[in-house]
Amino acid sequence: MQESCAHVIVAGHICLDVIPDMENHGVDVADLFAPGKLVDVGAAVLATGGAVSNTGLALHRLGVPTRLLGKVGADLFGRAVLDLINDYAPMLADNMIVRNGEQTSYSIVINPPGVDRIFLHCPGANDTFCADDVPLKQISGSRLFHFGYPPLMRRMYEDGGVELSTLLQHAKACGATTSLDMASPDPVSAAGMVDWQTFLRRVLPHVDVFLPSVEEILFMLDKEYLAYLKRTEAGIAPKLNGAVLHEITQQLLQLGAAIVGLKLGDQGLYVRTTGMASRLSAMGGAMANVDERWLDRELLAPCFAVDVVGTTGAGDCTIAGFLAALLHDLSPEEVLTRAVAVGACNVEAADATSGVPTWGKVEQRIASGWERRSVELDLPGWIWAAESSIWCGPHDSDLGQTRTLANHDMEC
Repeated sequence: MQESCAHVIVAGHICLDVIPDMENHGVDVADLFAPGKLVDVGAAVLATGGAVSNTGLALHRLGVPTRLLGKVGADLFGRAVLDLINDYAPMLADNMIVRNGEQTSYSIVINPPGVDRIFLHCPGANDTFCADDVPLKQISGSRLFHFGYPPLMRRMYEDGGVELSTLLQHAKACGATTSLDMASPDPVSAAGMVDWQTFLRRVLPHVDVFLPSVEEILFMLDKEYLAYLKRTEAGIAPKLNGAVLHEITQQLLQLGAAIVGLKLGDQGLYVRTTGMASRLSAMGGAMANVDERWLDRELLAPCFAVDVVGTTGAGDCTIAGFLAALLHDLSPEEVLTRAVAVGACNVEAADATSGVPTWGKVEQRIASGWERRSVELDLPGWIWAAESSIWCGPHDSDLGQTRTLANHDMEC
């Protein structure tokens, strides 16, 4: 692929992560926020974070011509964000928005050994990002427009999705396929109080590919069920089942999306597609060659087996693998497989993107017979497709083809 033009624009949330080194410094978690306490730490690592950085840089590492479209202030942190992006490739930052008088978003990542991380986050310029910040010429000619983390961007959620809907309509008018990723808002924040069902009803008719995590979408559709799933320590995904996933995605397809993927953590990636040929044919850009293989599908791709070093950016990199595979005009089964493969490569490194290899290396690893993890979800009526290593749901339109339940070590 040539870098002369962008095949993908990745827009939305971006920030600077400031990560003090707390390894081997004897940090006592109980004293971290004690008044007057001086806590000895090591050198700080500076890294870009957010969907624009994580998904965009992963796509770049996979060889996809990409441009990043986030908003920063004309301040010290903004210059750091641009410098870090330019270290990858200067053209990546060509579409970045820099505004005088605004503050760049940042996070202080407090990561003591042996305990979960604490984030001190300032949304900064993400809160003022709006459709008018994106001239149509920046989108024109791109095959795909991906937007990430609107629940962390005030202008994108405070009006019930009007601003985001406008931006996505602009992208569709430019001929691009649109995709959308979400984030989990603080339940007691302004974003947590949004009527997310109204938001989705307004936005999803303009979203071709919708790729939230199952926890994010349950927060927006059914908070009571999410609270029920969180009552034990087993994790959310293993307590779900195929019928619940089908019901969730049915709602999202009815609201207007053409392809819905739910990220299930270590349980893999679940995808449903529309049964309306006219909706598929309207996807444009990245899906110009879409055919009946994508019509009315229900699939689940198990994760690949790896030694997990860190899970930062795993969902964003899974999305990058999915979008890159779409741009390669692969089948649904092949797209899901590449998505979970890129996500698996990501978790082999501690940071958000350095574990992502080239596209060719991903293909080689898949072809080598890379082992899959078992799926712990209850999937009654599902069929294991041995030739593609994919679970096919009872509603999948392709179940008429030859399937076998033999010679595999998956559990449903």
